[in-house]
Amino acid sequence: MGTPDAEGRALFEAASTALYEEIITSGGLVAGEPRIEPDGELHAAFEQLRELGLVRLDPENDRWVAEDPGLVHGRVVAPLSQQGARLLEESSRWAEAINAVTQVWRKAPEASERGPFRYLHGKETINAFLGDLVPNAEEEVLTAQPQTGRDTGKGLANVLENEKALLGRGVRILTLYQHSARRSTATREYVAALSPLGAEVRTQDEFFNRIIVVDRRTAIIPAPDDLGSALAIHEPTIVAYLVDVFMRSWERARPFTSQEASVIKHIAGEQRAMTMRMLIEGHSDPVSAKRLGVSPRTYAGYVADLKDEFDAETRFQLGYTIGKLGASEQE
Repeated sequence: MGTPDAEGRALFEAASTALYEEIITSGGLVAGEPRIEPDGELHAAFEQLRELGLVRLDPENDRWVAEDPGLVHGRVVAPLSQQGARLLEESSRWAEAINAVTQVWRKAPEASERGPFRYLHGKETINAFLGDLVPNAEEEVLTAQPQTGRDTGKGLANVLENEKALLGRGVRILTLYQHSARRSTATREYVAALSPLGAEVRTQDEFFNRIIVVDRRTAIIPAPDDLGSALAIHEPTIVAYLVDVFMRSWERARPFTSQEASVIKHIAGEQRAMTMRMLIEGHSDPVSAKRLGVSPRTYAGYVADLKDEFDAETRFQLGYTIGKLGASEQE
């Protein structure tokens, strides 16, 4: 029999197993049974059982009888396990070899001649680019994640595994969220797992666009009109400017892990002030909710609280009242 494969396993599960059970329960299958002949409906299943050694012909009774599957297990499964182990080892070695030349390629003086900008179209292309770039960071990874969403389940586990490896190599990781991320279970799990290892996470009230900067050499930002595209930037001057923008936001952001009453009070005040600003400027609920990084339903709750606070019956009346108070009274 050739090397076992997925197609052969599918046949075994769909037909051969049932035929094997029939042979056992009936005490054997008469040689020449029409169903197992070349034109028979069970020929393929029978041939597989025969090639695997799960049936043999009893010449005395001229019947096909079943054999012990335990005798076949080592002959079929063990080689596959060994082959899998060899492939995993070879894959790991190839990854190391390619990573080595990748680092050489990135650091080469002529790298700038390959172009300072590269458009990445499609989620798969973007993820593949990041999957190659981020794990190979040597010094620092800066990330701004607007809204509250982040991977959960297997996606979160993969992120944690990759970033733990970075932290273990001494890479600095700074991640910036909006205040609303503090209510995200996945984000709290992320922070709880990585903060003790040295990762730093902060939040702020203002809406900002997603950005990732690796080693202050490469920045990835979303395309302005296409959520499915991104731009990778290698131009040193622009990357330095984006790092400066990130760090200015970072300095005024609040530590995620801080539970001090004063910090919590400031965060609540900043979200309240942001809601009031959205009302004064007349933004729609979807736009306002996005700016705060919350769902439209949560934003509606913020507005309802302000209506009660300012004794306003309508949203227009609320915006007018807040506007009359002046910016000095919004803090």
